[in-house]
Amino acid sequence: MVFCVKFQKDMEGLDEVPFEGHPLGQKIYDNVSKDAWKLWVDRMKMIMNEYRLNLGDPKAQEFLLAQMDAFFFGEGAALPPEYVPQTKA
Repeated sequence: MVFCVKFQKDMEGLDEVPFEGHPLGQKIYDNVSKDAWKLWVDRMKMIMNEYRLNLGDPKAQEFLLAQMDAFFFGEGAALPPEYVPQTKA
């Protein structure tokens, strides 16, 4: 159990540390619930697609890590300027 920074309540934590060896991974493991992580995965996919990130590029990796840090511990991950949410038909 962790006190989830996203939902501000005690919730089930992650099973393992994401990005083992990176300080942000341990911070997420200690403070983010499984449900909040699922929200991030959806946001991450959108960011990767909208920004056309190549995760083989260290700059893209750092950008994504900065977005993740902002999503959980800052003002939230920034949406791309041209992003238009899909509408349900």
